Order: sequence, then structure tokens, then C-alpha cells
Amino acid sequence: MKELKSDEHFQLIEEMIDNIEKVVIGKRETIKLTIMALLAGGHVLLEDIPGVGKTMLVRAIAKSVGAEFKRIQFTPDLLPSDVTGLSIYNQKESQFEFRPGPLMGNIVLADEINRTSPKTQSALLEGMAEGRITVDGETRNLPDPFFVLATQNPIEYEGTYTLPEAQLDRFLMKLSIGYPSPEDELEILSRMIGKEPVNEIEAVMTMNQLRELIQHVETIYVSESIKRYIVSIVTATRNHPLIRLGISPRGTLGILKAAQACALLEQRDFIVPDDVKKIAPYVMGHRMVLSPEATYSQTRAEDITREIIEKINIPVISKESVK
Repeated sequence: MKELKSDEHFQLIEEMIDNIEKVVIGKRETIKLTIMALLAGGHVLLEDIPGVGKTMLVRAIAKSVGAEFKRIQFTPDLLPSDVTGLSIYNQKESQFEFRPGPLMGNIVLADEINRTSPKTQSALLEGMAEGRITVDGETRNLPDPFFVLATQNPIEYEGTYTLPEAQLDRFLMKLSIGYPSPEDELEILSRMIGKEPVNEIEAVMTMNQLRELIQHVETIYVSESIKRYIVSIVTATRNHPLIRLGISPRGTLGILKAAQACALLEQRDFIVPDDVKKIAPYVMGHRMVLSPEATYSQTRAEDITREIIEKINIPVISKESVK
């Protein structure tokens, strides 16, 4: 496989963003954050109201990289085997054969994840955390790359199963698309009449090129001052009066990986403090358990995160430190 140069990396990413924006209109920042999670090897929890383009976003990402797209509609009666697959006895061959479930895809949409039981949620969790699943005692590796975008509806709670903190921690970022502006909504009407634009977009990169990009993210330079900056932010969450449970070491590593991906999208091969400040609220908000006082006063985790970041001294990055 031919190794890509840095300028080719940047061009591929820009083409991918532009490609997705053909069908997810006016949400460039959300698209970029989702791609950051993909390139950082993480997963995304998308909490939003129905009909704002969550499914369209995932399908457009999959088509842009020529990946195998799978969709799982979570329901209360869904079984773990419906997600992972199961072994079926083949009478002709006199042996069991594995029938893969929808989790065996490169890009997986886990729709309304909070509508299924914790037992079925845990089947998805194993794959997200370890990149493999266990069926009938046999461990099977998931495709590479493997990216899950799970959705949940924030306005419906009847018949749902709240995701536990341990499971929320498996998602690198928690995002929201939100309503489009009136101008963007007019553009949506113009583009969607009589056709399905997502069926018309084509791949702008190969799966090998996507793997190359993911590998390149891991090479983005991180100075000691940036590492200390990230640790200072995380430590502050563990000592904040409105936070009952602060960020775990997994969350610390998540901030680092997301900041590396952010630097790549900003066409740099090193992290600066602004990368950390930009992605930290999306990586940290869903990992913190707030105190009863914060819940009562309707203080959001994202607001606390931004308050903490503003109070932490920003490190000075010299030219010598990034060489």
C-alpha cells in the first residue's frame, strides 16, 4: 500500500467533509467532529430529536469511504444474538456454522440504543470496547476499521433503559446535530424533492486510505506541556464541588486521541491547546456524574467543562517543542 503524504491526507479529509455535506446540510462542525471520532478509533453517541439527519450522516460517512454499512434498530425484544450473530447447525455438513449479525460491519448505526435491554446493550459494548465479540464461547474479531454511531432520543423516556455510566464511557464523543437554520432548511427542501441525495454520492477514498489516516492520527506529536494540560483539566473534574464522579483515565486518553485527530483536520502534525479546548466538552460531558446540587440547579456538564477549561492555565507551545 502506497504511503500517503501529509498534504494528501488533508485533501482526502476535506473531500470527505464536502461529500458528506452534500446530504447533511449546514452541519459542517458536527460532520468534522464525527470524522475526528472515526479517525481517533472511537465511537459516537448522538443524542437528538428524530428527523434531523442522524441516519443520513452515518450512511454518508460509509458511502464516502466505501465501507460496509450496517444498521441495528434496537427494540425491547432484541436479543444479543440479533446483534452479534449466532451459530446454526448445518445438517448437510454436520457442523455448526456462524451466521454474522449486523455488528459485523465497518460502519454501524445503533439506532435508539436506549430502547433495548442492558443484556443486549452489553453485547454491543463488548464489540465497541474490544473490537471483538464472543459467540458460543468463540471469540471473533470485528472488521477493521470498526465505528459505531449510536443514537438516542432525549425527549422519550417511557420504555427506555438508561445507559449506565460505564457504558457511556465507551463512547469517545457525545454529539447533537440540532435543527437546521431556515436557510439550510430551504436548501434541504430543494435538494430532497424527488430524490435521495445520499444514494448519489460516491466514495472519495478507499478503505486502505481510511486505515492510513487512522494510523497517521497516532503519529501526531504530543508535547509534555500538552499532556500536563490535559491531566490538569481531568484532575479538576475530580475535585469540582458540582461533580460527584470525575473523568476516568480512559477519558484522559480519549481527550488525547480526539485532540490528535483534531490537529490532523486542522492540517497540523502536532497538538496545540486550542485542539484540546475544542474537543474536551464533547469528550468529557457524558463521562461525568454531577452532584444532586448541580442536577437541581440544571447545571449542564458541558458548562462545567468549559468553566474548568477557562480556569486552567494554557501552556505555551514553542516552535522547538513541536519539531
